Amino acid sequence: MRNILDATPKELQDEVHSWVRAILDAPDLDTARLLLNQVLEAYETKAPKAMAILEAGFEDATAVLLLPEKYRKRLRTTNALERLNEEIRRRERVIRIFPNRESAMRLIGALLMEIDEKWASGRKYLDMAEFLEWRESQAAHMSPKVTRIG
Repeated sequence: MRNILDATPKELQDEVHSWVRAILDAPDLDTARLLLNQVLEAYETKAPKAMAILEAGFEDATAVLLLPEKYRKRLRTTNALERLNEEIRRRERVIRIFPNRESAMRLIGALLMEIDEKWASGRKYLDMAEFLEWRESQAAHMSPKVTRIG
C-alpha cells in the first residue's frame, strides 16, 4: 500500500488510502473488483501513477480472498515471517559469531523444528485440517466429471 500512497498526490492520500483499505478488507473477490473499478474510475485522471500501481498489484494483493475467511487475516500479512526472523536474530545475538555457514543453518533448522513441534502438539498458528477439507472440495468442483465408456 505504501507504493500506492507514495505515488498519490498529497491531498488525495487519505481518500485513496480508505479506498485501498476497503478493497483489501472486501468480503470476497467480486466485491474487491467492484471497488477497484470504482476507485480506478474516480482517480485515473487525478492520480494516474497510483492507479497503475493499484491495478498492477490487485491480483497479488487480493489472492488471499480466494481462501476461506478463517485463514485470510493470518495469511495476508507477513507477521509469521517477521516473528520467525526476530526469533532467529535473537538467538543469533547470543552466539554472535558462527564458525561456518553450516552452523548457522543448523541453528535455523533447529528453530524451525521447534516451531513445527509446537504447532503439531500445542497451540496452532493455523489449523490446516479445515483448509485441507476446503481445498479438496474446491478440487472436486473444479475437476471435470469422468464418465466411463464401455
